Amino acid sequence: MTRANDRQQRRNRWTAGITAGVAVAMLGAAYAAVPLYSLFCQVTGLGGTPQIAQGPSTAVGERTIKVRFNADTAADLPWRFGPVRREIEVKVGETALVFYRAENPTDRPISGQAGYNVTPLKAGAYFSKVDCFCFSEQRLQPGQTVEMPVSFFIDPAIVDDPNLNDVTTITLSYVFYRLDEAAPPVKLSRRPAAPADVN
Repeated sequence: MTRANDRQQRRNRWTAGITAGVAVAMLGAAYAAVPLYSLFCQVTGLGGTPQIAQGPSTAVGERTIKVRFNADTAADLPWRFGPVRREIEVKVGETALVFYRAENPTDRPISGQAGYNVTPLKAGAYFSKVDCFCFSEQRLQPGQTVEMPVSFFIDPAIVDDPNLNDVTTITLSYVFYRLDEAAPPVKLSRRPAAPADVN
């Protein structure tokens, strides 16, 4: 009886250990899923995620593509945010520099960070950012307005992909999210602000 009980207790401990190990592994996988998926999207362009370039393109082709710019803010971020220009036309491989404008019309400093993607989604693998305000946290003081640069090019390899022959326009979209841990109600400043889109 004692040996049978000992064996049963060992089996129970082994089963409990395996169950706990699986639970810890699943928890770890859940935490790792978002950054791993983001990394996968950045590498492959899946979901319209633009690529991050190490520097400007060295080759410029003849094909031109219109690039439109879109801007939104999360519901809890009271900034005014938009592109300075709504669209430009670029040659593939040509490095372009555009600006987005953000204003904090409240009476307190607020931090935010932008997420981004491009449409059509299949163009994400060929849209390469050289520099972007979305790579870091942005903190705006009360009433402060800033113009934030985005430098990018469309990879000349796009002309070799027959699946992209129909792409004549790409839209680059940003959504700014609030980063403050506590987000108390904000008061708008008395000074009215100009809209972000000036063109």
